[in-house]
Amino acid sequence: MLPTIVLVGRPNVGKSTLFNRITRSKSAIVADTPGVTRDRHYGHGRLGERPFLVVDTGGFEPAAADGMVLEMARQTLLAVTEADAVVFLVDAREGLSARDQEVAQRLRSTGQRVWLAVNKAEGLDRAVAGAEFHELGLGQPWPISAAHGDGVGALIEDILAALPIAPVESEQTGERPRIAVVGRPNAGKSTLVNALLGQERLITSSVPGTTRDSITVDFEHRGHSYALIDTAGLRRRARISEAVEKFSVIRALQSIEEANVAILVVDATEGVSDQDGNIAAYVIEAGRAIVVAVNKSDLLSPAERSRLKLDVERRLNFLDFARFHFISAKGGKGLDPLMRSVNEAYRAAFLKMPTPRLTRAVRDAIAAYPPPRKGLSRPKLRYAHQGGSNPPMVVAHGTGVANLPQSYRRYLEGRIRAAFKLHGTPLRIEYRQAENPYVPSTRRSRH
Repeated sequence: MLPTIVLVGRPNVGKSTLFNRITRSKSAIVADTPGVTRDRHYGHGRLGERPFLVVDTGGFEPAAADGMVLEMARQTLLAVTEADAVVFLVDAREGLSARDQEVAQRLRSTGQRVWLAVNKAEGLDRAVAGAEFHELGLGQPWPISAAHGDGVGALIEDILAALPIAPVESEQTGERPRIAVVGRPNAGKSTLVNALLGQERLITSSVPGTTRDSITVDFEHRGHSYALIDTAGLRRRARISEAVEKFSVIRALQSIEEANVAILVVDATEGVSDQDGNIAAYVIEAGRAIVVAVNKSDLLSPAERSRLKLDVERRLNFLDFARFHFISAKGGKGLDPLMRSVNEAYRAAFLKMPTPRLTRAVRDAIAAYPPPRKGLSRPKLRYAHQGGSNPPMVVAHGTGVANLPQSYRRYLEGRIRAAFKLHGTPLRIEYRQAENPYVPSTRRSRH
């Protein structure tokens, strides 16, 4: 599993700035917890070949007695207990405060490994910037500047060096699909998991994973083998407090990273929310295939179901390549078509696209609808080949490719999808400018 780094600190010490610095401002998902105005952000980070997850928590007020601030403190502690590493951010300009000491005391009680980052240290002597924070008892302070990036890389490098490297999962097509069931709280994820595991014989019981109880469960459905990337919050709900099921997103993100097909469960009685869209976007960003299960649809009238179908297609229009199924996990209805779509999406994610067929599909698309001219010239695509799988990547070579408008790129994607029946998987197309052999290399290097 990807290591998870949680950023903690009192309000306005620069957590969001550090988050944006680490993730390069590509926040992948927002936890829209009811009643909490300060959202928690989740995103991808990478140092060299080491990917990881980053969590930006709200301002931590451990002494809060009630209300939203208390709820935010609970969420932060939950994120801390699930993390692999905690970065406690303090402000070098304001110096050590009583609230910093309260946060430090609470963090020490969790037993988690903590890195003390002294932010806003630009222009200050490193020894002076961190001197007074030694009394927090959290080890050597790390003077950094989240705004300018000073010291951030070294901090992350030290954190990752202390964490074990997760084994790389094999992604050969001969293996069974690895499925993650994701969605908002109370959408019916647990019910769907139980329906899938209970409907057919459970082949292998749970295999312990990391300290966060991530497990893989092998099961069969209609003669097909699958691996469910499951978590304690889904299968052993009775042992987990409601707060974990309600507030924890880290487990869902981890399961998406480990899976190759995600089933997004949408609550038909609630409709499609922004959070459903955020989760779907995270799945696509992670390059995972996706199938949408609109659960509890048996509770709707025919008219309500028709309206919901239109709303789902409108709100999740960026998933026009995915299959949507109206199911009842509780009643076991619609599971067979759902799992057929899982198989279809898995096959599409690992499909081999021969270069001749791929090039022919691109040329047929151009013959039917040539790319628009840019000035006196028209972009020309000469050939295409597959550059990877899960998700499938196509590399198209030609001239003037930088002038291809987005509308035409979407058109080509649609034609390639149709030619290879790529349902359920993201498709990435990279356009490469072909070099002109008659232009000197020194001149080509300027373009």
